[in-house]
Amino acid sequence: MRGTNQSSISEFLLLGLSRQPQQQQLLFLLFLIMYLVTVLGNLLIILAICTDSRLHTPMYFFLSNLSFVDVCFSSTTVPKVLANHILGSQAISFSGCLMQMYFLFELTDMDNFLLAVMAYDRYVAICHPLHYTAKMTHHLCALLVVGSWVVASLNALLHTLLMARLSFCADNTIPHFFCDVTPLLKLSCSDTHLNELMILTEGAVIMVTPFVCILISYIHITFAVLRVSSPSGRWKAFSTCGSHLAVVCLFYGTIIAVYFNPSSAHSSEKDTAATVLYTVVTPMLNPFIYSLRNRDLKGALHKVLHRKILCF
Repeated sequence: MRGTNQSSISEFLLLGLSRQPQQQQLLFLLFLIMYLVTVLGNLLIILAICTDSRLHTPMYFFLSNLSFVDVCFSSTTVPKVLANHILGSQAISFSGCLMQMYFLFELTDMDNFLLAVMAYDRYVAICHPLHYTAKMTHHLCALLVVGSWVVASLNALLHTLLMARLSFCADNTIPHFFCDVTPLLKLSCSDTHLNELMILTEGAVIMVTPFVCILISYIHITFAVLRVSSPSGRWKAFSTCGSHLAVVCLFYGTIIAVYFNPSSAHSSEKDTAATVLYTVVTPMLNPFIYSLRNRDLKGALHKVLHRKILCF
């Protein structure tokens, strides 16, 4: 059965993280626990923000969108890993592989854009506190999120269509647990220079531009915080950014390690370890990072959990 790209391969085989039965059992359990924690933690964040009127602010609006993206992000890869383990299968259809790659591109871009938007929100809150309400209006917040979805969708569609035109003639084994762009390009028997060029140019612009915006925002934030006279005031101002900075470092560190290295520097083991961090671990950690030192969010989560316990 041939695809529209005249490929002789109708499905791929995902080799996963390990070929050792005992390790596979352990990894299945770890992935299941991390996925459940990710979904539960991020859904609780969304529920707490929606039900507590004190959290109806731009910062928490962006955080709820980030939590939604993280749930979708993990759901794009982890359920397939768990299902393949239960069914004893490694197969994923050609169309399913392209669809998985599309959502990975889209949701990675959305994480990227939302982190930049949240940095801008912190910049306005700290550097222009008197004008915060006037600048960060509901209309602007909605426009920033909708615009991010549109750009992310178009970028994902571009790379998916470029991948769909390639032919895959012989080897169909992917040394990964999902359909990532790098191993797919290595399997193609077509000329992949255009795909690689678009990743290193257009893809780099999509990733680097928000990162530069984050850096500029935090440079301004740092100067504004240093101008505060009291140490307690400086700490209070900068502590509101600590959670965001931790997520930014974890997210961009793994992305750069996987996608912005020369092809010769790639190895399946290193790429797999890094992608586990940003596709599975980071979405799981985000609810903890954002809630541990946030009194308002912890209070809202406590109320939600208390109500749920009373209902049961």
